Amino acid sequence: MTSALNGQSLDQIFRSARTPNGWADRPVEDTLVREVYDLMKWGPTSANSSPARFVWMRSADGKATLAGLAAEPNKPKILKAPVTVIIAHGLDFAGELPKLLPHNAEVMQKYFAAPGVGEATAMRNGTLQGAYLIIAARALGLDCGPMSGFDNAGVDKVFFAGTRIRSNFICSIGYGDPASLFPRNPRLSFEEAGRWA
Repeated sequence: MTSALNGQSLDQIFRSARTPNGWADRPVEDTLVREVYDLMKWGPTSANSSPARFVWMRSADGKATLAGLAAEPNKPKILKAPVTVIIAHGLDFAGELPKLLPHNAEVMQKYFAAPGVGEATAMRNGTLQGAYLIIAARALGLDCGPMSGFDNAGVDKVFFAGTRIRSNFICSIGYGDPASLFPRNPRLSFEEAGRWA
């Protein structure tokens, strides 16, 4: 657990990884989707709260419904991708703490019950889990197309009716079409993005 990943692995996950705008006509098997989840679930969350909830969209009807709630540029990305997942967070996540944090569940449930704390924790940690999903998918050889251009309220009404689950972002997963890539944009340097204190 103390050695760094090799350069090829780091390239695959970060440096060479790209966000495709189109998808190869190549399926993603259910077993691989489960591998992605079973890898990403180990990423750390506050008090092991694991508030992220997922709807994996593979059917034509499911993808069409989701695409109908997306911004125009995102519709074809959803429809063509083998799988698109809604990354959401459950506001009642603390109910799972007796399973996820058995040694301290009651104390943390009281903490998360304070006004605003549970909502902020669910959003923050659900977002982290969405990022872990992208890293896990890339580590397993998949490409990812995360998107925020959609009607969150509409998605919540259709996919999470009667629950306290709220959508955050969506991510198409598959094998990207290299012809769909735009030229790579730059990133901020260490000094531009941060400072020592």
